[in-house]
Amino acid sequence: MSIRITLRLVAVILALAAAGFAATMIQVGFKDTTEGAAWEEFLRMARIGDSVQLGGPEATTRPWKLTLTKGDVTRFGLWKDIDLDLEQGGPDRWRYEIAAYRLDVLLGLGMVPPTVERAFQGRWGSLQLWMGDTESLKARMARGVDIRADKREDWNRKAYLERAFDSLIANGDRNVSNILIGADESMILIDHSRTFWTEGPFAKTLIFGVSGLKRTADGAPYPFPKLSRAFVEKLRTLDAKSVRDAVKSRLTGSEIQALFTRRDLVLKEIDAFIRERGEAEVLY
Repeated sequence: MSIRITLRLVAVILALAAAGFAATMIQVGFKDTTEGAAWEEFLRMARIGDSVQLGGPEATTRPWKLTLTKGDVTRFGLWKDIDLDLEQGGPDRWRYEIAAYRLDVLLGLGMVPPTVERAFQGRWGSLQLWMGDTESLKARMARGVDIRADKREDWNRKAYLERAFDSLIANGDRNVSNILIGADESMILIDHSRTFWTEGPFAKTLIFGVSGLKRTADGAPYPFPKLSRAFVEKLRTLDAKSVRDAVKSRLTGSEIQALFTRRDLVLKEIDAFIRERGEAEVLY
């Protein structure tokens, strides 16, 4: 593809967003990798205008909401520079936000919004595309609104993918506030700064799954009994070089090694389901 055609395609994507079609494009994901790449370029190059620091119980990392403008396109971005070790709860680092997005792209999930490295106020941090026209699962539950019946099976499949992905990256901070629902009942995952453990309970044990650490109020597990065949095959063929190439310097060698320990545990659970129920009942 020529540079001229690529730039034209990027311009079309951004123009559609400016025209109000962002809700159509921002779904379970950026299924077209060119689309994700276009937003990455926007995040890196857009002019930063207004900035507001967020606070409160659901913004514990004190991120900034930035107004971004490039040409005639204006969008919001979420910037954070958190980088510390919590007394309880492991690491909290902005570079994990980018690593989670790069792994999402590598695995073809399209559930994590485009996220890049960007300087703001003289400091480096992560900048993530703000997802408009969404509602948190927490807000949806507070309104007493359930997933539409015709979307429920599809939603459950996304929930299983989320559990497998969070188990892979050791995301012990997943909650109903950082799962967003799009206008079409799509699932969007945000807030990944507390991930990629190398020590503690999530280093060698899955968060979700039949043997996972997280349980319902009555002690039942959160399994992932049905998964995309393409996702599982990408997990099987995942290798350290492809991960290093994807995440660059955002993960250390020990963090990548721990990720592969968890990958093997995820595959072990998937293979157990396949032996028990048959491949056709587990993979779609």
